[in-house]
Amino acid sequence: MSQALPVERTPTPMFAERPVPPNAPHPSSRNQNPREFIENLTRCVLEVLAGVRDLDQLARWVSDDVYRHLSKRVVLSTRARQLKGQRSIRPTFTIGRTLLSEPCPGVIEGVVIVHGKARSRAVALRVERLGARWRASAITVL
Repeated sequence: MSQALPVERTPTPMFAERPVPPNAPHPSSRNQNPREFIENLTRCVLEVLAGVRDLDQLARWVSDDVYRHLSKRVVLSTRARQLKGQRSIRPTFTIGRTLLSEPCPGVIEGVVIVHGKARSRAVALRVERLGARWRASAITVL
């Protein structure tokens, strides 16, 4: 009587894998709406300035100059809260009107009106296309 020898098998994928071109956009950024990006970035910037979000979380989405500027603003707002004896509290606000313009291809300039409990503010942003995603090259909170 002969014994059956074990057969070595190589796993085969259930789905055929297609090669991805090197400059293909990431699936989550393919249809990235600039309005949505600008509004979300505005929310994040206000949370950073309020001390409830870490600035490092925005590093990928802002230029080095914007990062340095926000870093200075974070230090100033942290000192002001400490002098007043206030804790960092998540800001409550609603996004109002968002105005966008495209001065040249791949560049969007926008203003987001933000309504808080005590006052309304305007946040002006300039975002530029960097490969498959947007990156803020200027942010001003008024």
